[in-house]
Amino acid sequence: MDTTSRTAPHPLRDDAEQAFTTTKLIIKAYGTLSAAVLIAVVVRAFTGHTVTSFMWGRSAAVLASAAVIYWLTALAARGKRWAYVRVRIVSFVVPVAIVAVDVIPGTLPVWFIGLQAICALTLAATAFVVNGSGPRAAFPKTR
Repeated sequence: MDTTSRTAPHPLRDDAEQAFTTTKLIIKAYGTLSAAVLIAVVVRAFTGHTVTSFMWGRSAAVLASAAVIYWLTALAARGKRWAYVRVRIVSFVVPVAIVAVDVIPGTLPVWFIGLQAICALTLAATAFVVNGSGPRAAFPKTR
């Protein structure tokens, strides 16, 4: 009788696994920055500064997106191809969407635009990591 414990090997290669570890760290930074934006909105609201409902919703939505993107990345790191595809898409689309809305003249104050731009740039860094050769090789296209 074999008493050694056997565990299934991780489905991803080392370079893909490292890429997802890096991606998770970047997304944690994105989430932290997103939380800072929401906290800044809360502080400004409680200190009598003008804060629009759009700023509340926008900062909360960006923070929520960090949680969803982290969840998708964790699933992709476990070998779920559908999650990997979504991380690739979101890592490109969300930063573009953040910046596109921020540049609408007169919609948001400059301080808010700056903080959101930092969040967008942070998330955009994940696009470079998840589109690298390691993750792409771990999830080849299937027909």
